[in-house]
Amino acid sequence: MLVTGMSGTGKTSVLNELARRGYRVVDTDYDGWSENVDGSGWLWREDRIEKLLAEHAEGALFISGTVSNQVNFYPKFDAIVLLSAPLEIILERVASRKTNDYGKTSEEREEIIHYVKTVEPLLRSGATFEIITHKPLDQVATELEMIANGQAL
Repeated sequence: MLVTGMSGTGKTSVLNELARRGYRVVDTDYDGWSENVDGSGWLWREDRIEKLLAEHAEGALFISGTVSNQVNFYPKFDAIVLLSAPLEIILERVASRKTNDYGKTSEEREEIIHYVKTVEPLLRSGATFEIITHKPLDQVATELEMIANGQAL
């Protein structure tokens, strides 16, 4: 399952909760899953993602990320889940989070606002589910578990 969404929607937090519950999770923002080759934006390292998906055999695998080439892998996912939140909540979260500095400067906050307007609709059009994350983290994780288990929301 791909968990995607704008910065500040809770992707990393919910993956941490799913890992705590015993699921296999991969946050493609870290550990060399993505690269910014020519400075034009982050992309998944397609060789690594391809291998990860090919080798996965059983149980749920939750992968998170938001990069322009993720669409190349949509057919390989059982579900593509967009995490979203109202813009004011996103901006509040990025301002207060301690694990990621992105969104702290006014330029980055303007970039987030721009991406919510321009990129989020593209993500929504490719998503099979959307979860609005202004609810408790535990509930968001449970909804992702339900999707992974084939249960309708």
